[in-house]
This record gives sequence, structure tokens and C-alpha cells, in this order.
Amino acid sequence: MSEKIRIGITGYGNLGKGAQSAIKQNDDMELVAVFTRRDPSSLDVGDPNVKVISLDDAEQYKDEIDVMLLCGGSAHDLPEQGPMLARHFNTVDSFDTHAKVNEYFDAIDAPAKEGGNTGIISIGWDPGYFSLNRLYGEATLPEGETYTFWGKGLSQGHSDAVRRVEGVKTGVQYTIPLEDAVNRVRAGENPSLETKEKHFRECYVVPEEGADKDAIEREIKTMPNYFADYETTVNFIDEDEMRKNHSNMPHGGFVIRSGKTGENTNQIMEYSLKLDSNPEFTSSVLVTYARACHRLNKAGDVGAKSMFDVAPGLLSPKSPSQLRKDLL
Repeated sequence: MSEKIRIGITGYGNLGKGAQSAIKQNDDMELVAVFTRRDPSSLDVGDPNVKVISLDDAEQYKDEIDVMLLCGGSAHDLPEQGPMLARHFNTVDSFDTHAKVNEYFDAIDAPAKEGGNTGIISIGWDPGYFSLNRLYGEATLPEGETYTFWGKGLSQGHSDAVRRVEGVKTGVQYTIPLEDAVNRVRAGENPSLETKEKHFRECYVVPEEGADKDAIEREIKTMPNYFADYETTVNFIDEDEMRKNHSNMPHGGFVIRSGKTGENTNQIMEYSLKLDSNPEFTSSVLVTYARACHRLNKAGDVGAKSMFDVAPGLLSPKSPSQLRKDLL
């Protein structure tokens, strides 16, 4: 076997831990180091062969890391860390603020090109695999409509945004599709649906002692890009209930393209995911695209990339001839 792809992980929350597990399932990769904003001596990653290093010292390790997986949050971590690290490393991240994807792409593109690196952004399942299926649907059935439904499930990005609201001790957010809307789409009605007609968002929040609950609820419900366009409920609970009922992170959803071909024949394309662990699946996609990122960079293809720019064959450890034989 050729030399293993050397992986670094920035951030060691749910996504970083999931990435560590996923790397172990890929024989052509090895985890070299975890980079953290915490005191490195306080972080146990359960593997004596993996270095734990301060994020401030990351640049010193650029010759030891082939691809850096950025496992921070989209609201605050990635906009700062992504451009900084893209100058020194090949990077893969899961930036998921849809409204700011082009802005973030540009922020990664310039430093990545300056450093001769490749940065693949917004990798996961949405944005990610769902994005690909929206593209396939629109390109294949140009006369039609695309519908994306999420949930029921716990959203990492939205939960992170909830937890950063002043006065919130901890919190989670569930995205729930509205059944009537789903049924109309699957029936081929091609309905025009506003954002609030497809989903609602349900938050469970443990407030800090003495926090202003009305202010917390108001800030969550009016948060742009996350909650402002949705019907949102905010439920205040205690820490025991949070641990008991909201510690798992399931998610999923489906993309449906409904369109006409020929003499007004209706066609429906549907792609779905049912995930027991949102972060573990997302981190598995990050690790998959680390392989592609490494290959693109070795071929001299530098700068920012999205999932749309990466050929599917680059994701697999199999050779092109093996893929044709086994999967085509």
C-alpha cells in the first residue's frame, strides 16, 4: 500500500470525535494530530499515537499534515479558522450557513491559492450529499421543482447557534417536516411552498440561572439564517430532562425532484437519509472528501472547491478500473 494520508483534526467536539472514528475505518489514512483551543494537556483523545497540539501552533506542523479536517462550528469558528488554516494546509470543512456559502468560498479560495493548497468547503449531507442530489434533479428534470425536507432530527448547526445565545446554558434544536407538505410533493402536485410551510423548528433550552427567558426566546426566533423564516417554538427545561431526552443526535431527511418529461409524463427522483448520529455521519463524509482533497492537491488543483467540483471517483480508495468493474 502507498503511504497513508496524514490527517489533522481541528476541534474535538462531536464532529472531531466522529472524524477520529471514521479515520480508523479507512486503511489509507492515519490521524496524526488534534489541534485545540483548549489546554492540550487537558484533552484526552484516547490514543497515545495522536498528538494533541495548541491551535496557535498549528502552522509548525504543516509539513506533517496532508489534510486538515476543520471540525468547528459554522457560526463563529469556521469563518475565522478556515481562511487562516487554508493558507498552510489542505482543508475540508462542513460550513453549513447556506446564505453565506459564496462569501465563505471566496474567503477560503484566496489564502488556499496563495499557499498552494486545496480547500473543500461545505462537506456533509446538507450542504453536501443533498446538494448533489438537488443538482442531479434540476439537471435531469429541468421542467419541475426541487423540495428538500429535513428531519425529524437534531441540527448541529442550529443547536450550536442556540447555545451561543446569551443566557443559554445548553440547548438543542429539532427540525421537523410538515407531513401535509411531504405528501403533496410525493403525489406529484408540485406545490409552491414557502419556507414555513415545509418545516417547523423546535428548541429545548436550559437557561442560565436568572436569565431573561423572554429575551432568549426573542433572540432565537428572530435569528437570521437560522430561525427568522420558520415557525419556531422554544421550550425551557432543566438539565436532567436535557440529559434524559435530548442527548442523542439523530437526523435525516430527503430531497425530492418532481418534474415532467416528454408528453407531460411526471417523474419523481428521491434521495433520503436516516441517521442515528448526525455528527458521526457528517464526519464520515468529511473523511471521505479528505481523500479527494489530497488527490486534487497532488494533481496541482488548488484553491477552494465545493462538492460540485469534485469527481465522485476521487472519493473512493478503489482504482478507476475497480470502480468500473464493481459499481458501474
